[in-house]
Amino acid sequence: MARASRRAASTFVSPPSALPTNFSMMNDSAMWPQTYTPVSDNLPLSALVAALPVFVVLLLLGVFRKPAWIAAISGLGIAAAVALLVYRMPLPLLASACAYGAAYGILPIGWIVFTALLLYRLTVETGKFEIIKDSIGSLTSDQRLQALLIAFAFGAFIEGAAGFGTPVAVAAAMLAGLGFRPFFAASLCLLANTSPVAFGSIGTPLIMLATVTGLPLGPLSANVGRICAPVSLFVPAYLVLVMGGFGALRAVAPAAAVCGIAFAGAQFLVSSYLGPHLTDILGSIAAMGSLVLLLQFWKPKGAELAKPHGRPAGEVLLAWSPYALLVFFVLLWGLDALPVKAWVNRATITFQWPGLHNMITRMPPVTAKASPYAATYAFNWLAASGTSCLFAVFASAVVLRVSPRRLAAMTASTARQLLLPLLTISSVLALAFLMNYSGETATLGLAFSATGAMFPFFSALLGWLGVFLTGSDTSSNALFGNLQVVTANHLGLNPALMAASNSSGGVMGKMISLQSICVAAAATGMPQSEEAKLFRFTLRHSIFLACMTGLVVVFYAYVMPAWVR
Repeated sequence: MARASRRAASTFVSPPSALPTNFSMMNDSAMWPQTYTPVSDNLPLSALVAALPVFVVLLLLGVFRKPAWIAAISGLGIAAAVALLVYRMPLPLLASACAYGAAYGILPIGWIVFTALLLYRLTVETGKFEIIKDSIGSLTSDQRLQALLIAFAFGAFIEGAAGFGTPVAVAAAMLAGLGFRPFFAASLCLLANTSPVAFGSIGTPLIMLATVTGLPLGPLSANVGRICAPVSLFVPAYLVLVMGGFGALRAVAPAAAVCGIAFAGAQFLVSSYLGPHLTDILGSIAAMGSLVLLLQFWKPKGAELAKPHGRPAGEVLLAWSPYALLVFFVLLWGLDALPVKAWVNRATITFQWPGLHNMITRMPPVTAKASPYAATYAFNWLAASGTSCLFAVFASAVVLRVSPRRLAAMTASTARQLLLPLLTISSVLALAFLMNYSGETATLGLAFSATGAMFPFFSALLGWLGVFLTGSDTSSNALFGNLQVVTANHLGLNPALMAASNSSGGVMGKMISLQSICVAAAATGMPQSEEAKLFRFTLRHSIFLACMTGLVVVFYAYVMPAWVR
């Protein structure tokens, strides 16, 4: 196949008129053709070599328990060695592909993470987050309802606003403070932090997925919402079922139903019509609001009256104001009907990435015919959703009367806190882009196509495996997102659905990732000796929910393909 690929490249002299002008004018000798079976013209052997960077990352994280930044840099080094020595990728192209990925790791991905955590830190440093916690914890003293309110609904809110381990830490600590046993609090929050993960941190995982696949963000968001919504409908009831069996579920069935319907409905609608940025935030607000409204008319039998938090309504509203401002600015930036979106987009600078754009030829069977591999970068410093979050930070600082000096100190502290995570994100993006442009991802995709008609089911499990071992749906999308697209195209499946499957299946691996286990244990004061017990407890639930997600994807792929985009 390698020889065939090179033969096709050598005859690729007169490109179609639809190709970019600068490509058609290039000398073919300047093009580097991708090869997908570089090891003895053998696909299985080539796939084993192409998978080495992924194996290294997963081995370092899952077995040797090295920090994520060490695993990411190590994987990048192995990917570079494979690209250079096995795929014979020219060194200038290799370096440019790594720099291209790292740039996307900083803007827009890293920028979103930084501003989202800065907003969260602002609420913590001003003491407003304690008021937010009290306002939720005082709604009911029934532990089953507290689990729905805090572990699921409020956890989803924090996932949407900050993500990256924050919701498990915050919600688990809250439940422990309300009297839950540490192991119980940790396990419930891990189980609850599932379906919201794909839209975490103002949609970061899906922005990553759109970045590495080149697919439009809108269809990806809509498809993930359609896959996750049925699961979200079921998770609140499943959470109560795990807590106390069918008896507990019967006692609070109205609350579990209202919570699931409200969140799933909002998740479906917001992801389809507004995009991924506010899906978790608006979905969690819908779930919390529906539960609060229900509790005005209904209480489970035997439930004690909740103790009021004793804070004035104005103080509570002020505490919630940073997140209300976040919703406002994200909508202001994202709605097509408003002139702001068009105005901020004018500041975006789009350019061809030097030394990479249209310098590589993608070959059949990955593409229908030999074609250039584009590499354009959009420097959207003003239009990025992270910038809308930054405006929410500035507005919140004014409302909460935080001085510029204090805000600057918080900003510096957040930057120091995120130094290694941002290095990890940039390294993972550099790894993903290098594997894409060298042809390593294409080799893996062709190998995965051997699963044939069952690939829609296994695509969700591939995402699950990625999050289980990397601890991040964002990282899993970076590693496997384009692989899903390559495989889908080879099998004649909907590439946007398969890419969405990676992110949707991945969320079920979050509860068993080592990072999540450690965060939950630390937040609740669990002894380290119980971490293995916590892993074993969540493992069976994780596998079950991942398989359920895979079946939902199979349904969309073969039964109702018209229901997805």
